[in-house]
Amino acid sequence: MASKVLLITIMVAAIAAPVFAIDHIVGDESGWKLGVNYTAWAEGKQFYLGDRLVFKYGQGAHNVHRVNGTTFQQCMVPPAPGPLTSGNDVIPLATPGRKWYICGVGNHCASGMKLVITVASTEAPTSAPAPAAGTSAGNHLSPFESSVWMLAALAILKMIRA
Repeated sequence: MASKVLLITIMVAAIAAPVFAIDHIVGDESGWKLGVNYTAWAEGKQFYLGDRLVFKYGQGAHNVHRVNGTTFQQCMVPPAPGPLTSGNDVIPLATPGRKWYICGVGNHCASGMKLVITVASTEAPTSAPAPAAGTSAGNHLSPFESSVWMLAALAILKMIRA
């Protein structure tokens, strides 16, 4: 019985981990554009392994370059790799440490279209705090996903009682 409970606990933990990852919409409702203070946007936010940055902007108006600290400070557009240009660029935060991003269009970087964050060396805590007003809400479960979780919980309870 104890090994069954342990196995179920491990399975639930493995399945639940991605649920607590957050999609951070860069700039919240403003998105990735001129006139937004991305330093202020990132301040106070926690970025964890497994979270994702989502850059939303009008395709063709902006882009996203992943750069290093020196390139970030100098607003230099690197020759390679090329920028992200979809207008809905999703960047998984797969490694810990500092991450730098700039817009390489015109003088957008020099005008403030640049973002630096620090990704924690751990995954998100299992009880994520509620987002503050005006911040990214993170992942929300759809009604279908909620139903799947409810069925999984019921199945687990049934297995434990068996």
